[in-house]
Amino acid sequence: MKKLIIAIDGHAATGKSTQAKRLAKKLGYVYVDTGAMYRAITLFAYQQEPIGEIDYNLLQQSLDQIQIHFEGKADAQQIFLNGTEVTTAIRKPEINNLVSQVAAKEPIRFFLKKLQRELGANKGIVMDGRDIGTVVFPEAACKFFLTANVSVRAQRRYEEQLAQGHEESLEAVLTNLKSRDALDETRSVAPLKKAADAIEIDVSDQTIEEVFERLYAQVLEKLAQ
Repeated sequence: MKKLIIAIDGHAATGKSTQAKRLAKKLGYVYVDTGAMYRAITLFAYQQEPIGEIDYNLLQQSLDQIQIHFEGKADAQQIFLNGTEVTTAIRKPEINNLVSQVAAKEPIRFFLKKLQRELGANKGIVMDGRDIGTVVFPEAACKFFLTANVSVRAQRRYEEQLAQGHEESLEAVLTNLKSRDALDETRSVAPLKKAADAIEIDVSDQTIEEVFERLYAQVLEKLAQ
């Protein structure tokens, strides 16, 4: 059976992971959350001495000590960092505040790009992130770019964090998202941008189900070609 590489890029808190998980489950594909991989590296760096600060020289020297893997199905996936499950830990506000800075570093992106391409070598994969359709898999058969009004995204992220037990004000979440957008879009290495052949979807006023149906219809069209 024909297998595809499906790339879902876009701004933070647009539901990329939610949609990627649903697509992977529906298609029986492997799901890879690349944002979680960058968060795991950020957590690793945050836990190095001195704890709570990022020493980028030390982090670069330590990349060969980092092992990241996923376990479980797409809708209940866990991420492990050097054998420790960190699914919840990587979503803490302090990691949110640092991940875009870590992700902007070229050695980090090179390290994870290699791993991500290995994960997708056999196709049959749905991968979401910031540069999947532009850098990691520019040859992907299906490319999507999700965006939304930043206020809508802030409200979604705020509610998501509350559900996970992380208390942070809505204003702080909004400020963080604006900062992350600026860092993601202006970094010199693999900036966040829509691939020329990606389908852009503004999810501001659409339900999760409506967005999923659009994505799935496009995938079916590609599979039929």
